[in-house]
Amino acid sequence: MNRKIRILVIEDEQAIREGLIDVLVFHKYEVDSAATGPQGLEMALTGRFDLILLDIMLPGMDGYEICDRVRTADRDQPIIMLTAKTSDEEIVQGLKLGADDYVAKPFSIQQLILRIEAVLRRSQVGLEQARAISLSGIEIDTRNLTGTNGTKEFAFTKREIELLVYLAEHGDRPISREELLVKVWGYAKNLDIETRTVDIHIAKIRRKIELDPKDPQNLITVRGAGYRLMVGA
Repeated sequence: MNRKIRILVIEDEQAIREGLIDVLVFHKYEVDSAATGPQGLEMALTGRFDLILLDIMLPGMDGYEICDRVRTADRDQPIIMLTAKTSDEEIVQGLKLGADDYVAKPFSIQQLILRIEAVLRRSQVGLEQARAISLSGIEIDTRNLTGTNGTKEFAFTKREIELLVYLAEHGDRPISREELLVKVWGYAKNLDIETRTVDIHIAKIRRKIELDPKDPQNLITVRGAGYRLMVGA
């Protein structure tokens, strides 16, 4: 018998936490929960979970610190952040620390479940890819999730590498946000979800691989068409 998928919910608001547990159990997931930051961190680091739903505003330790410490221990752990904060700066902070996606409160249960299914689907797909991506002045080791610019080395998240790999494999054409959401994030086609996660991940990557992120040469925007990675340029 296949084991149930395990999800950890770290949420301090009791009504939201219990509602999430009920919904996830109804969808056949096995669920554990924590109401404080320190408790959630301990459970995340000592348990084995297929996904963590992580609120940002928590007593004792916020979700940003938890995400950072979990990602340091396990760069492959799928994490979705739950946030009432919707400014770009606050969302970027969570994604910069390695969250796979974010869901802004208030959210519909259907949208949340679709996000969960998409992240889980992507986490179960192995990275079958070339070992290296060569850009202008940048070498990226996709298996070790690292890049080098001369003597400077920097790290990528698994999702950033998945995004770069897909763009590299289709470097002959620009790729739309919609295609990236389907192929990289695992969203169903024609799914009506409002998210800026693609744009935010692109901005994060540009800060690592561009000499001037405001004037990108490696990862360019093709107006009206999407993004293109200039492999071997």
